[in-house]
Amino acid sequence: MKTEQTKLAYIEVSASDLPLYCPMPGASLWNAHPRVGIPVDKAGDSRCPYCGTLYKLKGDPPKRHH
Repeated sequence: MKTEQTKLAYIEVSASDLPLYCPMPGASLWNAHPRVGIPVDKAGDSRCPYCGTLYKLKGDPPKRHH
């Protein structure tokens, strides 16, 4: 019998995870890259320029204050 695991092709983040940085806390250190800020766009997703990890915001983006 073959067992398949479904992996998310992205990481879901919430407003409480913002500001967002990659790698996230708890990531493996063996393949870590320099910590970089990830801007979440209006569509609610963004990709890390180093490792290509896709982050998707769960729920509505927080309101910005000027």
